[in-house]
Amino acid sequence: MSPIEHGEVYVLDDGGEVDLDLGNYERFMDIKLTRDNNITTGKVYQHVIEKERKGDYLGKTVQVVPHVTDAIQDWIERAARILVDGQAGPPDVCVIELGGTIGDIESMPFIEALGQFSYRVGAGNFCLIHVSLVPVLNVVGEQKTKPTQHSVQGLIGLGLTPDILGCRSAKPLEENVKAKLSQFCHVPMENIVTLYDCPNIWHVPLLLKEQKAHEAIIRVLNLKGIAKEPALEDWSSMVKLSDELHVPVRIAVVGKYTELLDSYLSVHKALLHASVARRKKLVVDWIAASDLEDGTKKENPDAFKAAWKLLKGADGVLVPGGFGNRGVQGKILAAKYARENRLPFLGICLGMQIAVIEFARSVLGLQDANSTEIDPNTKNPCVILMPEGSKTHMGGTMRLGSRRTYFQAKDSKAAKLYGNKSFIDERHRHRYEVNPAMVPRLERSGLSFSGKDETGQRMEIVELSSHPFYVGAQFHPEYTSRPGKPSPMFLGLIAAASGELEVLLQQVSGCQETVPRPLTNGKLEKVYWKETAKKPVSIMYSLCDGVYS
Repeated sequence: MSPIEHGEVYVLDDGGEVDLDLGNYERFMDIKLTRDNNITTGKVYQHVIEKERKGDYLGKTVQVVPHVTDAIQDWIERAARILVDGQAGPPDVCVIELGGTIGDIESMPFIEALGQFSYRVGAGNFCLIHVSLVPVLNVVGEQKTKPTQHSVQGLIGLGLTPDILGCRSAKPLEENVKAKLSQFCHVPMENIVTLYDCPNIWHVPLLLKEQKAHEAIIRVLNLKGIAKEPALEDWSSMVKLSDELHVPVRIAVVGKYTELLDSYLSVHKALLHASVARRKKLVVDWIAASDLEDGTKKENPDAFKAAWKLLKGADGVLVPGGFGNRGVQGKILAAKYARENRLPFLGICLGMQIAVIEFARSVLGLQDANSTEIDPNTKNPCVILMPEGSKTHMGGTMRLGSRRTYFQAKDSKAAKLYGNKSFIDERHRHRYEVNPAMVPRLERSGLSFSGKDETGQRMEIVELSSHPFYVGAQFHPEYTSRPGKPSPMFLGLIAAASGELEVLLQQVSGCQETVPRPLTNGKLEKVYWKETAKKPVSIMYSLCDGVYS
């Protein structure tokens, strides 16, 4: 999937490469999904073809209906039994997202399969929520229901009848608009939910609860007496806290897919989780890496000046992952600027490799130091193809999923950020890695590889101990960041960019934290305590000009 067209490829614990929507599910519900929770046309057809090759369909004509549609239904029922929330017992409800738009040729087998499925399981066991746009004509300010009417008509024509309507709009739906939709779409008014624009996406669960969307679902699925009232008190506190933040922290994200911000969706969310945890209002400056290069200076001097102005005005720099050689030189320049100017820096995947290459060029004097991905003929390969990597096949050959990283020293910043654990498990997606033959020379010059895999030959975390915060990770910490449970790597970047890294390191090295409370200037914000202490050992106060202990 092209990140510029489709957004990021999200990676699961088991190595499944999936749509970014599954990342939203993991973040919002704090669950761990599997590759089987992602059903695609390719997977289904491959499954059917493999069954045909084994002879499971002997004597039959293999067709889309019933064989492909049956395979989709079987997959849904199989995935519905997978435990993802850590609780005991079988799940009560399986949420199925049918992506795309009614009429898309790609989704036709899935729509037919779900039509058959709803008929087979019967009323009370199947709830269809149709999400549709209710646009507003700016000239007259009228909310138009025709697009929703037509999409519902198309849906019914394909054998599916919606039980609930989720209407996206700029403003709440007017009552007469709801009545019109109810009349023409045959959906009760109490089952029409308006999903209007909010300050941020964290408001949406509160918006749904306010409109009693959960009660509509409970009615359709006959779950009265089984389902509980949504417990969103902590979530509400977090949303309120987020809305009240006003002290900014400015992070420059230097990437190569900045045309579509969904390309870095998990990175953006991880930055947001960390900034809220540190009581800061996040400001992200997206910088196209190629705009920092000399070529842009000649071809588009305005873009060049604007990019460097944003970089120099940032409190911290983040260089995310990527593939190919476009924009690599710009990322190297960003890493060099952050290192030389003692600006907090976090490099992820390719970003970590970039930091190593820049250090080799600037500090070791190896001007042709490079990755063999960028220059296969470099005489000083700092980054090389993994030994198990394929030189002939690109698809499905990366090192994927959750892998273990062992800390080499307890006094490293990364180890402290993770609470002085001996090892951590984080998700990976790469085929190139730091050349272990170069490591001794790099370490003698001051670069520290504070995290390695179980063999000690694969570099997972790099740090520059002489720098306030200059850290790189081969893994992708953004995939495991959650609201209220920010990634330690991102927490370190935000704290360093805010001048609070030492305070954070003291907090995570032996103190526990209470549930965050809404920010009130000059009043008690949080209390920290040590497990062995009977009274608070540190009280945090929030003042207009910062946080003091």
